[in-house]
This record gives sequence, C-alpha cells and structure tokens, in this order.
Amino acid sequence: MQTRLTDTFGIALPLVCPGMSYIAVPELVAATSNAGGLGILATGPLNAEQTRAAIRRIRQLTDKPFGIGCTLMMPGAKENAEVALQEQVPVINFSLGKGDWIVKRAREYGGKVIATVVTEKHAISAEKAGVDALLVTGHEAAAHGGEVTSLVLIPAIRKVSSLPIIAAGGFGTGSGLIAALALGADGIAMGSRLAMTRESPVHQRTKDMIRERGVGDTIYSKNFDGLWCRVMDSASARKATRKPLGLLTAGWRAMGVSRKLGMPVAKVVIGGMLTQPQSLRQLAQFGAATESIRLAIEDGDHQKGVQLIGQVQGLIDDIPSVAELFARLLDEARSCQQALPRV
Repeated sequence: MQTRLTDTFGIALPLVCPGMSYIAVPELVAATSNAGGLGILATGPLNAEQTRAAIRRIRQLTDKPFGIGCTLMMPGAKENAEVALQEQVPVINFSLGKGDWIVKRAREYGGKVIATVVTEKHAISAEKAGVDALLVTGHEAAAHGGEVTSLVLIPAIRKVSSLPIIAAGGFGTGSGLIAALALGADGIAMGSRLAMTRESPVHQRTKDMIRERGVGDTIYSKNFDGLWCRVMDSASARKATRKPLGLLTAGWRAMGVSRKLGMPVAKVVIGGMLTQPQSLRQLAQFGAATESIRLAIEDGDHQKGVQLIGQVQGLIDDIPSVAELFARLLDEARSCQQALPRV
C-alpha cells in the first residue's frame, strides 16, 4: 500500500511503531522496519551513551529506515537528539518542544523529521519549522493524547496542513487504517497494538491484563506525570492518579531524579522550589511516572507499576509477530474497502 507517507520515508507500508518508553526497544523497532513499516526508538529512559548503543543495535538488525523519538521537555532529550544527528539517523520524531534546530541539522545529511502534534496551532508551527510529516495524536491514544478525538482532530489538521499525517490514537486494525485514510491521514501509528506483539518486551503478565481489558478500562488524568495522560485502569493507576504532588514531596522525588540523570541536586531542587515550583513538580512526576511505567512493562508489577495504554486495548485479543500483524491488517484493510457501500 503506497501513500505519501511511504513515499516520503522510503517504506513499504503506512504503518508506524511510535517511540514508547521501555517498549520501542531496538528489537521491536527493527521488526517493524523489517516488516515494511517505520519503527521509532524510544529514548526517554536512555542517556546519550545508551541511545548511541541502541541506534547501532538497530542498524545490526535492519537495513531499513527507522527513527528515534525525543520528548524535548524531558531531561536528557536534547542530548539524545544530538546523538541521533551525529549518527545520522534517517528519521527523528520530536514532541513537546521546538525542533527547528533538529530540522536544520537533519537536512544536512538528508534526514527526515516528524513532529508530534495535538492541535492545529502545533501543526502550523511545525510545518513552518520545515518538518516532513506530522504525527497527530488523538484523545484515544496511550499517554499524551490531545483533548480532541482522532475522528475530529485528523480532518481539522488536514485543513491547515499539507504535510503527510500519521494518525495516532485508536488505531490497530485494518478498518482503522481505512478510516484514517478517509479522514485525510497518510498512515497510522499503533503503539498499543504493537506493544502486544511477540517482539514487544512487555511482560507477559501485563500483556494478559491488556487482553482482558475493554475500550473503557483506562484512566485519563493530569496527576500521573504532570501532563494529561491515559493509562490502564488498575488499583495502582487509581492510586497514582488520585492527587498531584505537593511541593515538598516533589522536591524529595526530584532529588532522586536529579541523581539518576547526573544533574546538580542543589541547583535543581533548591532552585526549583524558589523559582520554578511547577517545573520541579513536573520533573518529579516524570521521574516517579517513569519508574512506574518500567515496573509494569519490564516486571509485570501492577502493585506499584502503571501501564500506559490506549482505548484500542479493547480491540486486542492476541499476540502475533509484527510481520503477521501487518499482513493481517492489509487483508483487513482490503476487505473493509471492498465492503464499503458505493457512493
């Protein structure tokens, strides 16, 4: 299936694995790219050295195009983006920040850049910065989807942008792919669906829990990591989203985050309390959330862990390989297209 997305990025299928922390590891990224899609490495939990090693590992596993994701407001993200530029990664996907400097540097070696957006304003700004495509994240998505559902957000952004659109949030089936194309997208990202593949590192206990959940079994809260975030509904998730951090608790947790990231503790904590308390809370919440996410994914721990998941979890009931999944989606898409009434 050829679209502007496949033409722009030199891939065979308009299917993307987004950069999900602890899930989009080199093996899943490479499996996605080898199956004809575009795999994007998650760098949120990685430092610069680990990011470089992961990029080189992907290149051992595939000779197809791949990308890395950088959430620019997170500590260490700019350093990871710098490594990607040095390694001349084919695609860089940035979010939550200004990436014009990434666009400029990537252009020097022929790299492509994707901006993740959740509003028309963000899309217009990203297009002006010179990005090659937009990853449009609707309300249904895992983690940081927008306030507007994909059904409305995709055509709204298509009205204001001429760039290829990757639709994210609620997609994981062949009929979903056809729907996204009909709305004006050029492909889909399927984080939750690809998290439920054999190449995914998600713990089997967590995969079993996802299979049991319905489309309504998620929580959308600002109290988990400081941004509006969708997670699987569980006892630990309810506890983690009950109330925001107080300033003293944030300071204590930020100390641990600072040490882990090699940042000056006194400057971050004391300076944050005095001048930027909201930023301090954000750092602390990100740090606490990151560990909770890791526990759910790597250890299958749902006493303390919290799983990021999209509403599409209720449509997932098996764990195929990435290649098997993609082949099935194409069959579903063809069947869906043939079954549509003629206008």
